[in-house]
Order: sequence, then C-alpha cells, then structure tokens
Amino acid sequence: MSHHPDPVVTTAQGAVRGLRQGDTTAFLNIPYAAPPRGAGRFAPPQPHEPWNGVRDATAPGPNAPQSERKLGSVDMSPYFGPGWSRGEDYLTAGVWTPAAPSGDLPVMVFVHGGGFVAGSTRSALYDGSGFARDGVVLVTLNYRLGIAGFLDIPGTPPNRGLLDVVAALRWVRENIAAFGGDPHNVTLFGQSAGATIVGGVLATPEAAGLVRRAIVQSGSGQGAFSTEQAARVTRAAAGALGIEPQADAFADLSDDRLVEAANQLAGIDLRTGTHHDPLVGLSPFSLVLDTQPAASVAAGLSHDIDLLIGTNTEEGNLYLAPVDKYATSTDGDVDEVAARSHPEPARLVETYRKARPGASSGELRSAILGDALFGAGSWALAGAHAAHGESATYAYEFAWRSPALDGQLGATHAVELPFVFDAAQLPRLHGPSALLGPDGTPADLAARMHGAWVRFARTGDPGWEPYDGMRRATMRIDAEWTRVDDPRSQERQVWH
Repeated sequence: MSHHPDPVVTTAQGAVRGLRQGDTTAFLNIPYAAPPRGAGRFAPPQPHEPWNGVRDATAPGPNAPQSERKLGSVDMSPYFGPGWSRGEDYLTAGVWTPAAPSGDLPVMVFVHGGGFVAGSTRSALYDGSGFARDGVVLVTLNYRLGIAGFLDIPGTPPNRGLLDVVAALRWVRENIAAFGGDPHNVTLFGQSAGATIVGGVLATPEAAGLVRRAIVQSGSGQGAFSTEQAARVTRAAAGALGIEPQADAFADLSDDRLVEAANQLAGIDLRTGTHHDPLVGLSPFSLVLDTQPAASVAAGLSHDIDLLIGTNTEEGNLYLAPVDKYATSTDGDVDEVAARSHPEPARLVETYRKARPGASSGELRSAILGDALFGAGSWALAGAHAAHGESATYAYEFAWRSPALDGQLGATHAVELPFVFDAAQLPRLHGPSALLGPDGTPADLAARMHGAWVRFARTGDPGWEPYDGMRRATMRIDAEWTRVDDPRSQERQVWH
C-alpha cells in the first residue's frame, strides 16, 4: 500500500494540513473568523489573523460555549456532540473533500441544530466523508450560541450567530477552490435551529450571491422573535446575571456565567399583544427579526436560490416521548399547546382531530407542537419561495418511523439526519433508546436520501417534481418513496 503524505492546502489566512483517510481527506478546525473574546463576543465576526507555517487541521478543536444537553431517555449524544470543548478560537470550519479532487465540485455547507444553545461540528452525525466519497466538498461550521450568539442586547448587532454563518460563507467563497470546490455552486443546508438560520440567511441582503441553493430540514420561516419578544429575554438574562441589559455589562462576564444564565431562562412567556411565541416555550433563543424570513422571501429576497425544504411526519414526539409526556397526554395538554401556538385554539384542535380520526391525545399534542415549531413555518417558506418561480422549490416529508422507545419515537425531529449524512450505520444510533432504535433501517434508505441531497447540490433537482402553489407536490420518504400532493392541506390552511 503506497503511503500518501497528509495533504496541505493554502488558504488566504495560511496553510493547513489535513488528514487523509482512504479516498477522502478531512481538514478540521480551520478558522473562518477571529476568536470572539471579551467585548468581541458581542461584535460582528472579524477576519482571523494570518498564520505562518502549516496549521494542523487533523484534530477537532474547540466549539462554542454551551451546557450539556440531555433529552430524557433517548440518547442524543450523536446529535449534540460531546458538549463544550473549551478554547477561544472556535469560529472554525471542517472541510471534507475527495483525496484527489477534480476541481469545481459542488460545495455543501452544513449548519447544525441544537436550539440555538448547543451542538457543534464535533457531533458524530456530521462526518462529511460520505459526501466527499460522492464528489461533494462538505463544510461544517461552529457559530456563536446562546447569549453570545443570539441575545438581542442594545448596542450590539442582533443575530450574531447568523452573522458568523455569513462570515463562514464568505470564507468558503474565498477559499473553497483550493479544496477542489466550486465557489459558485454552494448549497447551504441546516437542520432545526440550523435550518431556521438557513432561512434567515435567505432573508439577509448581506448574504446575496454567496449561496446558490439551500436546504431547510425541520426549520421555520416564521421562527424569529420580534424585537419586543427578544427584549423580554434580554431583561430576564440581565436579571439572572444581576447586571444592566447593555453591551459593556455583558462583555465583562465569563463564558461560564453566560452559559449558566442561559440555562435559567426557560419558561419565559413571550406572548405579546401581536405575536405568539414561535418556539412554544421550548427555547428563549432564536433569530430576532421584525419581518419573518418567509415574508422577506415572499418580497423577493433569494428569488435566485433553489430551495429544498421539508419536515418529519412526527416532529413533536422528540419533545414528549423521551420525557414520558406522550402516553400520559390529556385533552387539556392538547388544548394548552393549541392556546400557546394559535390565535384560534379551538378551531386548530378541531382541524387536527378531523384530519386524524381516532388519534390519541399524545398524537394530537405532538402533531400540533410539531407544526407550531416547524410545519407551519416550513409551509409558509415553501409557498413564499415557490410564488416567484424563478428558481425551483422542492418539498419532502420524512416518514420513516424509528422503533426507539417502544415505537413512541417514530418519525420524529432529527431522525432524518443519519440518512442525509449516510451515517445510519453508526453504532451509537442503534439500541432501544438510541435515535434509530433497536432494529435495522430500510436497506437503501440512506443511499437514496443522501443521493437526493447530493443530486440537488450538483444539479438543483433532487429527483422529483417541483413544489408549486397549486399542486404542492411533496416526496414522502419512507422505506418506499411516494409523491403526494399537498399532504397536509387541512392543517396547512388552518395555520395560514
């Protein structure tokens, strides 16, 4: 076997040495912006200082300050990763590329989820070697989380974590050709909070021209807080920290204090005279925008970007089943989640009962919760984008049910990710309380789904009919793939 020296690539900031693994090469922990220190944690991202010599990019580096996340009885460690790996130089990207890239390969840039407070490039699920094997240059990135990333503080730019993602896209535009990628064929994709950020990037004028296609997996084009709602969170955070709600007071605090305070913010009531809480009390952090991304896209932003967007059939189960709230749900719980998420809760509940005859209270509660968080905001974004018709819109619904937690997990939030990354064989994903459950997965589901994502990145077409405002063609992805027109029409209309 011939020995290949580990490859060195020269970026605009300096040279990096990657790790050759068979037919793919990984470059980990490459800075795309300066370390966010002190007051810089609350400023826009700045360029990283150049370095001399060759920087080692063979091992993972630090990530954004965060606390450990657990979701009841289900093992989400492959999703959230190992928690906070300390170090200031964490605004970094990982790049996976074929060992002998031919140049001009499609580029995919992934934004991780984790409720705007957790997650990182170190999560086992986000290994890009499956993409590199298939001729894609895959980029993952860390961005600021929690108070540093998303708390709206007077005198600081809002949505700093999103600004980090835009800075990473600028880094990709400038540097990805050196890794074999085509800087003019970049697909930005994300899941959950990461997908909501992708929607936010579509609505950010500063990002124009950096992205050619986008994939929104279980995000929301209506997931942003208004400035009034965000100010409530800021007051609560300042109160928890015993400081004035202003930039210099926050800048004096350690990352540990900020992470600790973020944990104390659960349960703030964000309902105002004009707005419901788009995250239904699940997270005090989101994008902060007075115009929702779906409305910005409806007004024409990102009309030249192809969009693939979808949700999972039972998104809400993840928030109920692992904490023993699914089977114990009552009619009162159904009414409560409806009241938190819709101006006409009784009409909402009636619509869901009619669309699901014989459904248990757990099923109804999960369905309303999932649509409040992801469904309604995804339908709005899909419809807004398709209305322009200049670039293609494609929709999917991921319906394969995980048998985890005795079948209660089902087609829940995040369960599509192992298939997208072609990582469904990871041992940590299998077991009675693991994400994919104790049994095997359908034979070619990962190959097909991963293949559709790669095909979309390469050509702008995942392999099925586009979504339009009339038919709303949607690919239902399960052991069998089925095209359905407007699969959730009753529910979609009640949110409209």
